Amino acid sequence: MTVEKVAIITAGGSGMGAEAARRLSADGFKIAILSSSGKGEALATELGGIGVTGSNQSNDDLKRLVDACTEKWGRIDALVNSAGHGPRAPITEVTDEQWHTGLDVYLMNVIRSVRLVTPIMQAQKSGAIVNISTAWVAEPSAMFPTSAVFRAGLAAYTKIYADTYAGDGIRINNVLPGWIDSLPATEERRDSVPMKRYGTSAEVAAALPGPSDRIASTPGRTAMCCDHAKAGEIKNAETEAAL
Repeated sequence: MTVEKVAIITAGGSGMGAEAARRLSADGFKIAILSSSGKGEALATELGGIGVTGSNQSNDDLKRLVDACTEKWGRIDALVNSAGHGPRAPITEVTDEQWHTGLDVYLMNVIRSVRLVTPIMQAQKSGAIVNISTAWVAEPSAMFPTSAVFRAGLAAYTKIYADTYAGDGIRINNVLPGWIDSLPATEERRDSVPMKRYGTSAEVAAALPGPSDRIASTPGRTAMCCDHAKAGEIKNAETEAAL
């Protein structure tokens, strides 16, 4: 009997999250999407899946989505964690409240959802988790202080998780996009890219390691979507290998 594979995408109403949902649907996955805008529900309906309007900063909203998946399909094979945009300010002007918001947006969004799907994937003895992070983990930028700081923490979390759950058949990866078309384009940013263009959300979705069968043997690690070298190019950061 053919098993239907199921993927959850958080913050999947637009941008890289929405493109990840479309790509996984095209790969044959049943799709469940969480987004705060309602666009995720609409996209999930279009793709024949489940949509929940809610926040990845809410344990209750995430649990509603996970429960809906297990009730409808009985399994979860892939989790893609996307994120919105956290606070930005000169680093010494970021307030305590803004740092806590950044923690919720860029790190706790992953920790909450991973905590919920792990027992399900353990029971299946299989699963793949992909976190859409940022290239500025490797090259921190003063433009994105909360993102750079907490996604550096995400890299450590991913390494520890990969080592802990590899024996259960669960893989976890981070993808690190640079300048992507989900952000407003400026000439200065575009000129900093050798190819003189932004990468696209579709290119990031096409490069996701883990959930797709064609790269099912990919171990948990950090991969870099490095548009500083070439827009849309993927380089495996072996020095940050999680396995």
